[in-house]
Amino acid sequence: MKKKIILLFSIFMALVIVYFGALQLKMSQYSKLEAPENADYIIVLGARVKGSVPSLALQARIDAASQYLKENENTIAIASGGKGHNEDISEAESIKRELVKQGIHEDRIVMEDQSTNTYENIAYAKALIPGKASTGVVVTNNFHIYRSINIARDIGLDLAGLPAETPLIAIPRSYSREYLAITKYYLIKLGVLK
Repeated sequence: MKKKIILLFSIFMALVIVYFGALQLKMSQYSKLEAPENADYIIVLGARVKGSVPSLALQARIDAASQYLKENENTIAIASGGKGHNEDISEAESIKRELVKQGIHEDRIVMEDQSTNTYENIAYAKALIPGKASTGVVVTNNFHIYRSINIARDIGLDLAGLPAETPLIAIPRSYSREYLAITKYYLIKLGVLK
């Protein structure tokens, strides 16, 4: 009986390792994407704001978006993210402020400040996409691109990805949370969770 339990546990652990390895491979593949030039719009996904200061992860997204917007002057930005717990301003407002500080004219920035998660970020931003726009890019940290692009596809948006670097200090927490978030996403798609 003891040998059987050990065998079952070993098989279970091997499956877990294979599953998370496959997730890591997918995340890694998507983290190497290159955004097309002259997209009509980019959606900058929100992340935690400390008071009114963007977290390191959010700042990396803002910096990547700013660089893209400077190189593609006809692209507009949709800053996405509501006001969470212990945030003095919405994530969208933080994104907008930082982009303006980096020289992006505020006329090029649209705010979506009601969303509370990645699905809502993209779904609510979709309603703000200009009517004639066809080419879009989602801007988020490299670990987050895979799930973000798949969520976008689920709601009818074919988005390219612009991966921002993940700060070293945030990697362990960010990746472990993302493994769980992707698992939840899969379970929702399979109808196991709602």
